[in-house]
Amino acid sequence: MAKEQSAIKERQRTDLREPRRYKVTIYNDDFTTMEFVVKILTLVFFKSEAEAETLMLQVHHSDKAVVGIYSYDVATSKVRKATTMAREAGFPLRLTVEPEEL
Repeated sequence: MAKEQSAIKERQRTDLREPRRYKVTIYNDDFTTMEFVVKILTLVFFKSEAEAETLMLQVHHSDKAVVGIYSYDVATSKVRKATTMAREAGFPLRLTVEPEEL
């Protein structure tokens, strides 16, 4: 009878960490209308109408506001979509993606 060979490998412990998160910040400017900012916040960032208006007023009074914290891919995708919508409407709306502080 032939000897059976087994190929058992010991599992090595790997350090799994949660992926880094990124915050999306929207900035105030003198040309983008408040209504358009609310539209972006509801359509792209899925904020409620009331939450979108609160964020829009925060941007208006303090020049910027964090509109969400996402994974890198989601954050850049949302910024790209919002920026494209703003350019198509003729607005210079600016959004940035930055790593979240730990």
